[in-house]
Formats: sequence, structure tokens, C-alpha cells
Amino acid sequence: LLGPVERKNTWQIAAYLGHTAPDKVKDLLRRTTWSWSRLRDRVREFTVEHLGDPEAVLVLDETAFLKKGDKSVGVAPQYAGITGQTENCQVAVFLAYVTPYGRALIDFALYLGRLWVGEALRCGEAGVPRERARKVLTKPELGRIMVERARCARVPFAWVAADSVYGQDRKLRACLQRHGKGYVMAVPCDETVTAGPAGPMRVDKLVQELPLVFERRSCGQGAKGERFYDWALAQVSWPSPAGEVRRGWCHLLLVRRSISDPGEVAYFAVHARTGTTVATLVKIAGLRWGVEDCFETAKSDCGLDQYEVRKWEPWHRHIALAIAAFAFLSVSATRTARLTQPREDTQPPTDPEPAIAWPPLTPPPILSP
Repeated sequence: LLGPVERKNTWQIAAYLGHTAPDKVKDLLRRTTWSWSRLRDRVREFTVEHLGDPEAVLVLDETAFLKKGDKSVGVAPQYAGITGQTENCQVAVFLAYVTPYGRALIDFALYLGRLWVGEALRCGEAGVPRERARKVLTKPELGRIMVERARCARVPFAWVAADSVYGQDRKLRACLQRHGKGYVMAVPCDETVTAGPAGPMRVDKLVQELPLVFERRSCGQGAKGERFYDWALAQVSWPSPAGEVRRGWCHLLLVRRSISDPGEVAYFAVHARTGTTVATLVKIAGLRWGVEDCFETAKSDCGLDQYEVRKWEPWHRHIALAIAAFAFLSVSATRTARLTQPREDTQPPTDPEPAIAWPPLTPPPILSP
């Protein structure tokens, strides 16, 4: 997978290895006996060993693999983020581990929609395990399972970042709240939030009532340089099955407004330690885009999406091998950077801001119907 092969499919990899046919490469994915889940766990251990940091961020996101036909496991007409429209594709949810030193993909799960779940014959032909073929697991549910798997494996992390697909999942937010983990996750404009005596209301309506003070900050490097937005913060209460936040923690609403188009606004649900600064939250929000870099490199350099397998077990084996290759590249790049840069340059930047970065807000008035 790391060789100079144009496409990392079984035929071209076999040719690169000097084989006259792809049978041996295919057998590695289809017929040999080895555990892709153990390899996945080893990738996670390897990543933590070399990139681990107690302030690391776990990032949840999904990516699509465009396909032709209807035989590949999980393939169906569904939204593909890489094209921004409905495509015939497979969709998988990934968990990225992001630190100041590097990033890697440490877990993954294939999404099976309603065109697959409950279809015993189709799932049987594709080798889908019975427990997965019985019930549709939503993308947030898959994400929740992966975050919990990382936590149970004692992966050091302090934050979870994600887009609104996962941010609107109250069970995921409650799970993180119970275990004392912070999150900065986007939520849709119709998500319910409470501030003051006005009671629960839509987040976009609440923002119109609050006396927010915006400040311009960069949330990190993008393809065209620093990504600057106007940001504001408010103390709120997010509905959660976990109940009230524990002492020393708080719920916040982080608002991002476009500089060129002030009408373009995004909302983030936040669970953080009391006194966490705006700069820190903006940085965490910006790190969510790091998973896109992971997808791009893993696909272009490690063949993440260049497989030619259709069934459950071979698909998972290929993905596990691809994220192992990507973890190796990421750790190698980190080691090189540490050898060529002064040690202090690789440390997380300190935040010069005061402990409390926002004043108490005046509760919004009670709105009439």
C-alpha cells in the first residue's frame, strides 16, 4: 500500500510485487485467517504510543466510497460528502486522533442502511454478521460506539469534535458529559437550547435575542491560509439525558459567523471546564477539519478507497491495512519534524488569555407567542 503503485488494487499491487496473477493478494483479503479488528486495535495502540497526548481531540466524520452496481456490502444511493449529492456509494464512519504532533485514523465502521438491514439473503451473500444485519445503526450510534471503545481502551483524550450529524445526538453528548470529556460539536439551527427564564427555544432564535459580542479569530490553516471567522460565546444549558453538569464544568454555545457573509452562521454545542477560553474552543472547533486531511492522504497515498472487494470481511481487512499504512506515514512525519525542529516548537501553544473569557450574559426576554 505504501509502494509507488498508481492504484492500490489487487491487480496493480500484485504486479508491483512481481506476481503474474493477483491470487495471492486476493487471498490475503478473502481467504487467509487474521483479525482485522485486532489490527485496528494495534493501529490505535501504535498511534497513542507515538502521538498520544492528554489534551488530544477525537474527531468523528464519515466519508463515501463511490461504487458501481449493487453487490458491494453497504452500497446504496445515499448522500456522499465528497460530491455533495446523492450517489451510489458505500459510507463509513471514522474516528481520527488529533494532537499537536500529528493525526491518524484509529477506528472505523461501515454504515448499513435500510436497503441492507433486514435483507437476510443480501446480507448473507455479502458476509454481514448477523448482529449487524438485524438493526440499522445510525451514524451517530456508530460514532458513539467508537468513542466509547477508545475510552475503554484508555486512549488519552480531552475533547470530541464533530459536525452536526453527530453533534445533534444527545446520547453521545450525554455519554461524554458523564465521563468528564469535553466536546465542541456543531448542531443544526433547530436544535433546542435554554438560556435564562425564556425556556427551551431554537438555537438560531436564541442567538437573535442574546447580546453577543463577536471577536475575530482564526480556527487554523486551510487550503487558502488562515481561516478567520467572527466568534461569540454564551452560557446556556443543553438538554441532556445525563442531567445537570458536574461541578467545575459548564454548557456553552459557540457561534461562528462568516466575515464575508454575516448571514452565514454556524452553532456549536460545548461542554467544557469552567474557565475554558474562547481561543481554546475555537482551536478545537477548527481541528475538526483535520479529519478531511486524513481522508485525503489515506485515499491518495494509502489506497483507502482503491479496493476491489465486495464482502464484509475483505472490506474491513483492506480498510484496517490502509489506516495502518496511514498511521505509519503520520508517525514517520512526526518523528522527522521532531528531529528537525527545536523541541519547544513541537509543544502545544500556551494561551495568554485570562481564565474567564466571557462576561455573564443578560438572560433574553420571555418571547410572546
